[in-house]
Amino acid sequence: MWDVRGATRAEKDASIARLRHSFESLRGRIPGLLRLEIGVDTSRADYACDVVLFSEFASQAALDAYGTHPEHLRVKQELGDLRIARHQVDYTVED
Repeated sequence: MWDVRGATRAEKDASIARLRHSFESLRGRIPGLLRLEIGVDTSRADYACDVVLFSEFASQAALDAYGTHPEHLRVKQELGDLRIARHQVDYTVED
């Protein structure tokens, strides 16, 4: 989950669009990435994050490899200082 830069709603929306485009470019490029979804907050609550990335991987090993995959590193570089806060939860789903 991220809060993104932007002094106005239009600036935040532009940041979110940039983030969405960058992450969506990963589809089909990361081995073991089964699902990637970008959710944009609609509540506008003052405590809510601006955007969330939900991704599903085939295994813990696939998630681990994602962290250093060149395409993921490219996205991190593209987005640079776009975020002002970030929260992360990685978890395993038991069968």
